Amino acid sequence: MNVEFDIVPQNFAGKFLLLSCCAPCSCAVIKTLSEAGRDFAVVFYNPNIRPLAEYIKRRAENERVCKLYDVPFIELEYDNERWCELTSGLENEPERGKRCSICFYMRLKRVMEYAKANGYTAVASVLGVSRWKNLAQVNESAYKAAGRKHGMQELRAALIKELDLYNQNYCGCKPLIKQEEK
Repeated sequence: MNVEFDIVPQNFAGKFLLLSCCAPCSCAVIKTLSEAGRDFAVVFYNPNIRPLAEYIKRRAENERVCKLYDVPFIELEYDNERWCELTSGLENEPERGKRCSICFYMRLKRVMEYAKANGYTAVASVLGVSRWKNLAQVNESAYKAAGRKHGMQELRAALIKELDLYNQNYCGCKPLIKQEEK
């Protein structure tokens, strides 16, 4: 399925999905978009996050932020088995390596397919907001979909503190845990 979406500009008036990896990366964007009256929903599709308990914790925090700002929250399937198949052989890749490009592509493509099937006209992402990720790599993986930072780092940090959000210290995939344990 060939799915194409444009960047979501500030003057975009359509209904769009915001792909969120976690509450700390998305809280500033969610707050800003909600207060601006934008028509969007947050979609949580993160089959890369391991272990399952960590996935559940991050999902719950993301859903909590959405409830605080009265934003619809959508969870797509947790398909860690497929993620593992797609990234097999790349366990020793560094953060921001080939594994990340495959992961971004898998997640963005699935969200774009969901968006198209459910009446959304665009997709945006916060995948490039994390200090663990490279925005250029995310944008490349997302075709035309962009997750621009727009100076949200200060608001993000303030909201993490204000909302007392769990702020993880790694992206989520098991290979990274192994690298940090070394």
